[in-house]
Amino acid sequence: MPAILLHLPAASIYIGLAIAYRRLQGETTARQQFLARFALLGALLLHAASLGLDITDGSAPRFGFSAALSMTLWLALVFYWIESFFAHIEGLQALAMPVAAVAVLLPTIFPSEHALPNASTLAFRMHFVVAMLAYSLFTLAALHALLMAAAEKQLHSARLTRALASLPPLMTLESLLFKLVAVGFVLLTLTVGSGVFFSEALFGKALSLSHKTVFAIAAWLLFGVLLTGRMLWGWRGRRALRLTLAGFTCLLLAYVGTRFVLEVLLGRP
Repeated sequence: MPAILLHLPAASIYIGLAIAYRRLQGETTARQQFLARFALLGALLLHAASLGLDITDGSAPRFGFSAALSMTLWLALVFYWIESFFAHIEGLQALAMPVAAVAVLLPTIFPSEHALPNASTLAFRMHFVVAMLAYSLFTLAALHALLMAAAEKQLHSARLTRALASLPPLMTLESLLFKLVAVGFVLLTLTVGSGVFFSEALFGKALSLSHKTVFAIAAWLLFGVLLTGRMLWGWRGRRALRLTLAGFTCLLLAYVGTRFVLEVLLGRP
């Protein structure tokens, strides 16, 4: 089956959910929430199937920047789908769904050519899974941070829209944000640690101080500083949001940014 037959329906559902949320402005009934979750589940299944074709279409697994972005958004939305059963956070749809629609279509525009090294080994597979889980949790955390920043800005200007007014209190959103960052930090620690100490077994070569390594360590340090500041000095508010977004930016540049430069700008698989 051509992958585009899976990409387009998934992207269409993502866009439809974003439009529906904007029109409803957060005032959704229980039935509408059920239908939205059901539609999102359908989009996630289509997205997963398209990812499978994108990555395994060939003799060896391929995972370039487009597949990395697509998988990251897919996993982030899986976590969001689960989270939506426990918290009223439909406001994330307006941010996440358009980005997911673009991400699911990217592999059709920029097919992945980068073959994964040692992809058949158990060590690499574990490293890969943990890394993608960390990326996706920090992506969801970044979306949380953007949503909180928008809500806080409107709250201070006394012009809170109905969509943002329907969100849980900022303290609840902040608690969710730090839970995401804490779990993501543990996974990122395992990712960076395994990459540093077992580089030769994972990638077939000794560790080098590449752009990917530098940005990954920078992200780890920023999230570590954020969690330490939260525990010792109670950091919250804008400082927490800025550190979250700064850490996510470094993490995004670590693999996706590096692969984008190599594949698109330099034309190297």
